[in-house]
Amino acid sequence: MGTVVVGFVPKPEGAAALAAGIREARLRQAKLVVVNSHRGGQEFDGVKSQQAEDDMEAIRSQLEDSGLDYELRQLVRGFEPAEDLISIAEANGAELLVIGLRRRSPVGKLILGSNAQRVLLDAHCPVLAVKAD
Repeated sequence: MGTVVVGFVPKPEGAAALAAGIREARLRQAKLVVVNSHRGGQEFDGVKSQQAEDDMEAIRSQLEDSGLDYELRQLVRGFEPAEDLISIAEANGAELLVIGLRRRSPVGKLILGSNAQRVLLDAHCPVLAVKAD
């Protein structure tokens, strides 16, 4: 069985990535690994930690309803989210990595977003980048 890895953030682009990941996992009859990565540090206090847990619990119920074989990974290790996604995709032999993108300003387009750019350029497998509705 193959694996589809999804980078999830609790924003519209994360919801779009999750929906696309569920569709792809069904099509490929693959396991779904959903990754939510935080850098940690002082700004990731008890309130933000609890919010992240609540976000993941909502995702868990959505995944239960999907009927897919899945794994949820919430990481707070001090790494960049792109590093976490790429390493988990490699460790799981992912056949696809799904990320969400948001519309950016002209200046933002110049930069693209360091995490998205890194995933697109450094992932060992195909990357599906989806936009939020």
